[in-house]
Amino acid sequence: MKHYFENLAKALLGQSYGALAKKEQKVITSIAEHTTVSENINDTYGDSLTSGEKVADIVARFGGSWWFISLFFLFIIAWIVLNSYLLIDKPFDPYPYILLNLGLSSLAAFQAPIIMMSQNRQSAKDRIKQDATYEINLKLELQIMRLHTKLDQLNEVMTQHDNEKSGDV
Repeated sequence: MKHYFENLAKALLGQSYGALAKKEQKVITSIAEHTTVSENINDTYGDSLTSGEKVADIVARFGGSWWFISLFFLFIIAWIVLNSYLLIDKPFDPYPYILLNLGLSSLAAFQAPIIMMSQNRQSAKDRIKQDATYEINLKLELQIMRLHTKLDQLNEVMTQHDNEKSGDV
């Protein structure tokens, strides 16, 4: 079978099987074995995430939503109203709301790296998807080349057959 892979690699890509990158070897193997190279990247990648990475994705998804922005806006308005109007005698955080500013700064300090971790994982997932797309496109291109070669050979046989028939008449 290895000899077949070697011949197929030389015929389709002009290189030996061992000289090909892993992606190209995977494509040649799938052509030889009549299997697919495609896989569901979301399932494959999702299964490999740690619980911390899953939590980071949930926090990033919620932190970047209109639901979060709306809730946070209401929280800030409530804080200001409570400390400026309802607790006039003894507000726990009087104007200029230093405790609120500390809370907002702390939230930003924790939320930003969590969102960046999630974005880095999304970038890694996108690279995996691009690799998978490359493998599929390469396989399709090679299969089309093989079909084109077979059609050319069939066309030659048909032309020879027609020429032989016309010469016999």
